[in-house]
Amino acid sequence: MDDTTVPADIGPETLLEVFTVATRIKLCDEKFRALVLAGQVSAQYYSPRGQEIVSASVGVLLRPDDYVVTTYRGLHDQLAKGVPLRELWAEFFGKATGVCKGKGGPMHITHPDSGLMVTTGIVGGGLPIAAGLALAAQLRGTDQVTVVNFGDGASNIGAFHEACNLAGLWKLPVVFCCHNNRYAEHTSYADGTSVGRIADRAAAYDFPGVRVNGNDPIEMHRAAKAAIERARAGAGPTLIEAMTFRFYGHQMSDQNEYMKPGELAAARADDPVPRLREWLTAKGIATTAQLDRIEAEVKAAVEDAYRFALESPAADLSELLTDVYQEAMA
Repeated sequence: MDDTTVPADIGPETLLEVFTVATRIKLCDEKFRALVLAGQVSAQYYSPRGQEIVSASVGVLLRPDDYVVTTYRGLHDQLAKGVPLRELWAEFFGKATGVCKGKGGPMHITHPDSGLMVTTGIVGGGLPIAAGLALAAQLRGTDQVTVVNFGDGASNIGAFHEACNLAGLWKLPVVFCCHNNRYAEHTSYADGTSVGRIADRAAAYDFPGVRVNGNDPIEMHRAAKAAIERARAGAGPTLIEAMTFRFYGHQMSDQNEYMKPGELAAARADDPVPRLREWLTAKGIATTAQLDRIEAEVKAAVEDAYRFALESPAADLSELLTDVYQEAMA
């Protein structure tokens, strides 16, 4: 986005779509965090604020029947894949109208109709699941692609290496999308990772690895497009290391004391969503009035989803064991 020219390979419609999705993620996160802090809803929530462009740039490239796997910090991936706003909010509130009937909460969003297959509460737990989904698509002979999202800390666990090994060996149609937000819970990247670039680890499994500025929609879109096309063509996986930053703590009570002085303020000053907005108007891709209208429409949709969740019934106790066991226990 530092380039002064408008890219010829990414049309204005795509850039506006990325802006719309990123705005939806930003406004959803801001609304839900405010409700939690005000004590109006109780939930274990992990904010993805600051990482919107990574998910939005990937999401606009995926087909409805492609798969996405994400982590507990997954609101951005869920919205980018098209999980319905009302049902997503209802699930966050533990309501019966939620995508998992109110029994999953923010950490366990699953909505197969939109291709969002798993939100795992275990660091790196989605990686082997994604390899399995990709293997299933390969065996069925479809050209579906699976994208698995995870943090930089997850690249240090065994499941990452096991999933990469099998994906490389069997040339599975999977994209490993690492959101490198510089901190694994409370540990900085330098203090917990042996390599300078996570992308370099792909070489050990004989498939491409690329590091990009994940907050730049042009860089991110190009990398994701190449990886998705490679997977869909049967050429195997790609590891994308998307450099980004999370604007809030690991969880709601985290005050970021472990970060370097000034680091967080600098990242927030370069907020990728308003930065994209400024760039779109500066390049003549959209007018201020157009972007105002998009933001107003997204804000209205978020308010509608909030009210739907608020007014929906809670899950009934009789549903406690439904969808848990194939046969009810005596």
